[in-house]
Amino acid sequence: MTGWEHFQHMADIGVHGWGASQAEAYEQAALALTAVVADPATVRAETPVPVVCAAPDPELLLVDWLNAWIYEMSTRKMLFSRFAVVLEAGGLRGTGWGEALDPARHHPAVEVKGATYTALKVGREADGLWHARCVVDV
Repeated sequence: MTGWEHFQHMADIGVHGWGASQAEAYEQAALALTAVVADPATVRAETPVPVVCAAPDPELLLVDWLNAWIYEMSTRKMLFSRFAVVLEAGGLRGTGWGEALDPARHHPAVEVKGATYTALKVGREADGLWHARCVVDV
């Protein structure tokens, strides 16, 4: 079972993804990141974009992963609606599929500035699922 949600945090917003594996939790957290900007259901998964991230622990890897997508959204002027993660020793290889931002169709709400260490947590919880969460600065 995979999924994502947002949670409120003062003037910013939290992203939370979960799944049967750490990789699925990261994929869902990235989808929650897209949903901060626009409805992912309106974004066509047309163009693949690869990213590589490295960090010494799962929490810092989540921040690096989300910041990689914030960078890609900003510099490529794209939104993403599907993600795939392959975990490796000390990091991950990931791909996001998306399309060019179309303001008339996507109705972007805010610009995400960066993933933060606030409410940062990655791990398997009592429900047996992996959870990945943090607050993003908007």
